[in-house]
Amino acid sequence: MGHSHAPSVTASNEQRIRLVFLMTAGYAAVQAVGGALSGSLALIADAGHMVSDAAALLLALIAYRVARRPPDLERTYGFHRVRVLAALANGASLLLLVAWIAWEAVQRFRTPSEVMAGPMLIVATIGLVVNLVGAWILARGQRSDGNLRGALLHVVGDLLGSVGAIAAAIGIMVTGWTVLDPLLSVLVAVLVVRSAWGLVSDSLVVLLQAVPRGLDLAAAEAGIHALPGVAEVGHFHAWTLTDDSTVATVHVTPAPGTDPLALPAQVAGYLRREHAIGHATVQVDAPGHIEATAH
Repeated sequence: MGHSHAPSVTASNEQRIRLVFLMTAGYAAVQAVGGALSGSLALIADAGHMVSDAAALLLALIAYRVARRPPDLERTYGFHRVRVLAALANGASLLLLVAWIAWEAVQRFRTPSEVMAGPMLIVATIGLVVNLVGAWILARGQRSDGNLRGALLHVVGDLLGSVGAIAAAIGIMVTGWTVLDPLLSVLVAVLVVRSAWGLVSDSLVVLLQAVPRGLDLAAAEAGIHALPGVAEVGHFHAWTLTDDSTVATVHVTPAPGTDPLALPAQVAGYLRREHAIGHATVQVDAPGHIEATAH
């Protein structure tokens, strides 16, 4: 197929996610054992978060593999929206994990349990180092990729979990207040909610084919109408194909004396320059047709 709408899959992002996946999966086992032995909810919550993240990173890697497949006659846009689906799944899994942490914290508030602060501090410190390295690796990738951004948010959530676990361990060692463990777990969960919801919201905007964020549709249509040779503008639609590709369709009619064949390139060029719309399909209608079909 000579004309493709499919953006390229970034190999560098895939390699970054693969490396962080191996780090996350390996440390998740260590943290799960440490959390169980120390009796720390902060560690157990973070261990669950790490397991969830390992699964999410694996899903992201699978999404990259699928997205690499070329467009065909049935899927002319290719498979790149699989990345958006993966990003949505990542955000949703974060929200579910936060709900679980909150539930466990409530149980700990009702029935405080013993926490071994020393082992908790050691395991949490190791986790902090692992997550810092993972976040650094992902942050150097292409941030416009929603799939990579979802992976980064997971790792940042883990990083915050490690910080909370370290703070809880130190607080318990100094004061003996084991309630600090579930309290800091809840605070970390609240911080994660905002990022997770943003990822879910952005994914839904793409999947619902809503107008891309930051695009003023009325202003763009007015700009088209102001172009030389354009008499009418209508049926203007714009949506996000995938995280880094915006497409649009629009109908125009030529002004008297204007070459109709010149309008598609003129309109598409304007939308690309002024509104970052990478691909626009411009249909030229007969004078009066847009107004007649608008009602």
